[in-house]
Amino acid sequence: MLTKRIIACLDVDGGRVVKGTRFVELRDAGDPAELARAHASGGADEVVLLDITATHERRATLLKTVEHTARELFIPFTVGGGVRTLRDAAAIFEAGADKVSINSAAIADPSLITSIAHRFGSQAVIVAIDARRGEKGVEAWSAGGRVPSGRSAVEWAREAEARGAGEILVTAIDRDGTGEGFDCELTHAMSQAVNIPVIASGGAGCADHFVEVFRQGAADAALAASLFHFGLSSITELKRQLMGAGISVRFAC
Repeated sequence: MLTKRIIACLDVDGGRVVKGTRFVELRDAGDPAELARAHASGGADEVVLLDITATHERRATLLKTVEHTARELFIPFTVGGGVRTLRDAAAIFEAGADKVSINSAAIADPSLITSIAHRFGSQAVIVAIDARRGEKGVEAWSAGGRVPSGRSAVEWAREAEARGAGEILVTAIDRDGTGEGFDCELTHAMSQAVNIPVIASGGAGCADHFVEVFRQGAADAALAASLFHFGLSSITELKRQLMGAGISVRFAC
């Protein structure tokens, strides 16, 4: 049985980790490097750092922040936000990341997925999809959830896979930061649509929510931010509860 991954997310704005609700009302959560080290020591399988305002502010990812954070980690490290070109991706890898996450730029130019995959391998390319429910179904949004793309989130996931993505990170905007639980229906639809790993994001509030998204949502991994940053749950304790529920997870030796 493949183990399920628990991923800690660092949403960074101006060099500090922040967290809000439904992508707004941000509050400070701490230093990226310190939090990354704490999450890794606490049992996280991976860490994702997202420079959440880079695209909206039309600037590159904060590479110094990436470098400082990478030095603290001994587990896989993904970086996203402001990746518009192959050169941007290369700079992030040089700064110490193992994977890059692309969102808005991939929607604008899907060939970017293929370019990065050809250069660094599909395993290093995560396509992030910020999804919101509306009258026409579940739509992918760009620019940090500010701009609707007009594209079906599930169909976009299929295209991303075809273009070389190695994983899909799907965030349910309406659940983000609420603690109400993952959108298992959306995650399941994504998991059924593609043959690559799907990471669920948005809404984690307790261990039961992780059990639900792994069982009902068929997620390969689940990501959380607030739940871990503000001491609401120990990742090691979360994993113990998942094991007790019959979910296979990895414990550090």
